[in-house]
Amino acid sequence: MEAVMAAGRQWGSLSRRTRRTLVIAGAAEGILKVAALIDIRRRPSNQVRGPKWLWASVIATVGSAGVLPISYFLFGRRNP
Repeated sequence: MEAVMAAGRQWGSLSRRTRRTLVIAGAAEGILKVAALIDIRRRPSNQVRGPKWLWASVIATVGSAGVLPISYFLFGRRNP
């Protein structure tokens, strides 16, 4: 178990630039997820490709580095 823990890097051992990048990436993913979930909630079902509940549950639960919310905005919505 200690060998596995030693292999992972601790937050304090990361450079300031790396920590800042991780925080910005995490915040961006969070903002994208919230925006996608709000859009899913407000958009009528006939304007969403596929079940709304499936899009919402996958976006909310899967960590995707922003890929899933962006996919929803590009491919999951129909134009009114």
